[in-house]
Amino acid sequence: MKELLVATTNPAKLAEYQLLLRDFGLTVISLREIGIAQAAPEDAASFAENAAIKARFYFDLARVPTLADDGGLEVDALDGAPGVRSHRWLGVANPDDRMLAEEVIRRMTGVAPERRTARIRAAAALTWFESAVQREARAEAALEGVIADRCYHEVRAGFPYRSVLWLPERGCYLAELSEEEAAQLSQRRAVIERLSRALTGVATARE
Repeated sequence: MKELLVATTNPAKLAEYQLLLRDFGLTVISLREIGIAQAAPEDAASFAENAAIKARFYFDLARVPTLADDGGLEVDALDGAPGVRSHRWLGVANPDDRMLAEEVIRRMTGVAPERRTARIRAAAALTWFESAVQREARAEAALEGVIADRCYHEVRAGFPYRSVLWLPERGCYLAELSEEEAAQLSQRRAVIERLSRALTGVATARE
């Protein structure tokens, strides 16, 4: 089977993509497996551009088809923050996941229920060679919800904002769902569905 590099250092995100990509006839490999430790730049103004920059960066290093993403939480009452800076929001290197989640709750104190709308957005870019031509595909999706009054008691490493996003239709926090349930509902599943034709092309492409 063809290899596909999922360019993330987040073990939880890697595990979710392995689940979502299992039917495409691709062998998912990680940055760690192939010994790439360099950090790609993430200085664009949008999730989509950051994802594309990362996909090209790691594709150039690995020379195998590469999927990269960027995403985070958008809170309407905070003018879309933390947005593209979701993991760098507090201005400190490697912030604690619970710190990120609890800062959202703190900033939303006193905000009326009807103004607590928010979403977790993901954008992904896929870069590969086909018939000696470098190709790229992109997709974007979001999971809608509202910001809860308090943080869920468990903040899973790598997914801090699942602990603040309440899903009204489910009557629960996103963090309460099992991994299988979260993967079926997630914004990344929608992204993979939108990239399905490209991923099938990667699996069958001639170099």
